Amino acid sequence: MKNWLSPRSTAGIVLIAAALVALPFVLATGGQAWVRIANFAILYVFLALGLNIVVGFAGLLDLGYIAFYAVGAYAWALLASPHFGIHWPVWAILPLGAGLACIAGVLLGSPTLKLRGDYLAIVTLGFGEIVRIFMNNLNAPVNITNGPQGITLIDPVSIAGFRFSGSSEILGVTLSGPQKYYFLLVALAILVIIVNLRLQHSRIGRAWQAIREDEIAAKAVGIDTRNLKLLAFAMGASFGGIAGGIFAAMQGFVSPESFSLIESIMILAMVVLGGMGHIPGVILGAVLLSILPEALRYGVAPVQKLLFGQILVDPESLRMLIFGLALVLVMRFKPAGLWPSPERKRELQPEKAGG
Repeated sequence: MKNWLSPRSTAGIVLIAAALVALPFVLATGGQAWVRIANFAILYVFLALGLNIVVGFAGLLDLGYIAFYAVGAYAWALLASPHFGIHWPVWAILPLGAGLACIAGVLLGSPTLKLRGDYLAIVTLGFGEIVRIFMNNLNAPVNITNGPQGITLIDPVSIAGFRFSGSSEILGVTLSGPQKYYFLLVALAILVIIVNLRLQHSRIGRAWQAIREDEIAAKAVGIDTRNLKLLAFAMGASFGGIAGGIFAAMQGFVSPESFSLIESIMILAMVVLGGMGHIPGVILGAVLLSILPEALRYGVAPVQKLLFGQILVDPESLRMLIFGLALVLVMRFKPAGLWPSPERKRELQPEKAGG
């Protein structure tokens, strides 16, 4: 059998795997809050990779992606909580949540097939807000979502009687709830990345790229642009549904406030700043933009005290100012993203002046 991996690649994979295994234990030395931040960073990787299918692969601007996250979260909350007295297992709820989000993606994509650019962005933005408002008001006359109060006491992930909440001892090692969720999320993230890579290099992925570059030309050479755009919306939405289900299980609580417009904009920023259409770049963007605000949250106040002896500017306001400035600088000096694909980098590279 041919060896597809060089010794250098094999060593790189082993080092990455070792770092991923050690990371939750290293983070735990600073408190379980940092492990939770890492877990949310992985959830954002799910969401960014799902949106990348729509925005990066197919070139369809979607500002309502958080709606699919909400569908998956509420699917888990309603089917695994005392709210309706239903406690379905994870293997039933996660596929159902992904399926419902997929249907929502088709419902969004169907009436927007002829829209492009700003018009598509406005429609998808409205869809995201409709879903949030719908969840917020679906407590009368029949209480389905419990309205703005949200749903509490949601069941954690449980596989074959093994619960991911609370501490457990495995092979002599004590793992906290966030650490157990970390390893589950890493396993799911690897699966999601593999699916994305297979999609990108498949016939469907090449067709999406053709639609992104020139939809009229793609249609002229026989590509079914209608169904492929619907497929992009559906597949991207399904990743959001999976992430939403895990989010509900981790938090034990969901409410409409978790699915605001700013979350959709943040996920889109992860895709754009990381490198649209480039899976490693999207992962980098998701990790940086999910961890950087939290690092600033914990670091802004101590730095002010060290430099000035007191807090001069509200840490929350200064944190967002620094975060926004960082985004502006990246877009100014790296318009293709922090880690763009070679094709995207060539497109945005200025032509050299003739001699």
